[in-house]
Amino acid sequence: MDYITIKELLQIMNIGNLFKDFVYELNMRCVLKDLPDALLMVESDGRISWVNDKATTVFESGKRLLKNYYFDDLVDKGIEKIEQSISTRTPVIAGAFTPNAKEFFIELNAKSYGTSYIVTIRDITAMTNVLTNAEQTNQFNKEKNAMLVKLSNEIKSPINSIVGFSQALLDGMGGEINEKQDKYVRIINKNSNDLLNFMDKLIDFSYAESTLYEYDYQTFDIVNSIQNLIRANDISITGKGLTVNLEYEDITKRAIYSDEKTLKSILQNILETSIKLTDTGTITIKIFYPDVTTTNKIGAFNNFKENSLIQISITDTGIGMQETELEGLFEPYNQLDKTGKKNIVRSISLGTANILARRLNGIIWAESEVMKGTEFNVIIPMEKDYLIRNE
Repeated sequence: MDYITIKELLQIMNIGNLFKDFVYELNMRCVLKDLPDALLMVESDGRISWVNDKATTVFESGKRLLKNYYFDDLVDKGIEKIEQSISTRTPVIAGAFTPNAKEFFIELNAKSYGTSYIVTIRDITAMTNVLTNAEQTNQFNKEKNAMLVKLSNEIKSPINSIVGFSQALLDGMGGEINEKQDKYVRIINKNSNDLLNFMDKLIDFSYAESTLYEYDYQTFDIVNSIQNLIRANDISITGKGLTVNLEYEDITKRAIYSDEKTLKSILQNILETSIKLTDTGTITIKIFYPDVTTTNKIGAFNNFKENSLIQISITDTGIGMQETELEGLFEPYNQLDKTGKKNIVRSISLGTANILARRLNGIIWAESEVMKGTEFNVIIPMEKDYLIRNE
């Protein structure tokens, strides 16, 4: 038997390792060649040293030509984007160019590889166009709503005239009218009042969504504010023989920092809805601090300090709502696609409350059971400069 020296064994092992590295590198190149994303090897000086087949498709050019370019020639601030992706460990959006100067958008991911960079690129031009169109649509909606708000007086003035003069006829200010005329005038008066109410709700919703909305943050007594709100709805409450209870024993301080007008508008829209849903019984408004279980359940707040949030629940003993009614309850646009549109005004009111709650970095939701009542809940921050909502 022939024996080999230690030196010879080490030489053989080294050759084996070199061969193993060669096979590994060869296999890796085969894998990288067929990746669905464009892959480029970029040297520290920015020169492109290797590309896969997908890169030739994305940049509409052959491999040899691409390897004549520097990365900054093909990607706007390319090396800067690579370093940004590496430092943040996240994809980066960038503008790119083919050698024929065709512009498009990419998502770029980069990793360091020795003194070089491995860069993956995905063409997201189509997605970017969709997002751009969505942004344009959103901006258009805001501008449209702003226009509607500015035209509110011109829209409501004719309706107010119909309401006023029809009521004057019913009050006998235009002389005596017969029974048939009285019937017709009452129909005109009722429908014009309904139309005016609808327009008020629609304009409030448009204002909440528009770029015209203004904030007025200050410290105020939340208990006093809600008491005033209840008094403002006294006619509707007593007209249906309802009782409204206000409970606030669980809070240790009544002064909160928020936008009082916005909060009252949120609660007004909810209270109106509860009154309409309730023919007999009570409506209970409770002010308290939300617990961790509740905030975890709704998933809207994170790591909040103790007593830094305030929760207001409005619970009625009314007819309640079915599960299908709760779907899209705060999204009036969704209600337009449903066959039964009798609750569109309610949805506009609650849609306004939802938008305004978000403006206060808060959240709103509802739970209901048929013939057992509905509970609306609002949670908002109550401390100055403490923004905690996860966007």
